[in-house]
Amino acid sequence: MKAVILAGGKGSRISEESRFKPKPLVEIGGRPILWHIMKLYSHYGVNEFIICCGYKGHLIKEYFVNYNNTGRVSYFDLEKMQTSIDAEEKFKVTLVDTGLETLTAGRLQKIKPYLDGEEEFFLTYGDGVSDVDISKLLEFHRKQGKCVTITTYPKEERFGCLKLKENLSEVESFHEKNKAEAALINAGFMVMNKEVFDYLGNGSEMLEDGPFEALSGAGEMAAFTHNGFWSPMDTLKEQMYLDNMCRANSAPWMVWK
Repeated sequence: MKAVILAGGKGSRISEESRFKPKPLVEIGGRPILWHIMKLYSHYGVNEFIICCGYKGHLIKEYFVNYNNTGRVSYFDLEKMQTSIDAEEKFKVTLVDTGLETLTAGRLQKIKPYLDGEEEFFLTYGDGVSDVDISKLLEFHRKQGKCVTITTYPKEERFGCLKLKENLSEVESFHEKNKAEAALINAGFMVMNKEVFDYLGNGSEMLEDGPFEALSGAGEMAAFTHNGFWSPMDTLKEQMYLDNMCRANSAPWMVWK
């Protein structure tokens, strides 16, 4: 099973770092946050990754070229370059240029050919870390039988909001932030069935807009509740917070240690 990572945004809120590199390459604990996300999935046996590149995507390619030379990547596909080596980390990486200005629904559309034959896949953003149990998330998704499962987390109002049904396992509605209400938000660790591509329209929207609204309206979005640790890395303050956790050896998301 593959994990798709959205890594094409400009990261304007953390411009101190993203002027020089894409946000997924901003480091915490001496490693890009992208690496931390991949390590979480790998801990649960998910080692195949499709990375949706955009802003400064050539630097992500350079990172993996150099990483590949260390002998830590088992398979690497970069513009038809392939390699297979005795790997320390069993990562299998495919990088796809999904465009500079493409919104997230369009980025997902563009990697559809790389999911040929896959009935389901993981999707996450390349700028947040969590100790979410990936195995339990997948088990929950399969039990619920919905097209999409998102991981929910209580968070501040600047994120898109969602409302759960009475059973607390299905999403009733998904909408943009409302300052007047406390919010459960999408923490970004998702499982999707291949039918999700039927909801993406022409790819001109953010996933959280029309596609997620349509999925929740059709009763096709389940909610996996996570009460552990989750943090985005949208600002320099958040980057320093996560970096300090790593350096103090107290990072909850580093479950592989």
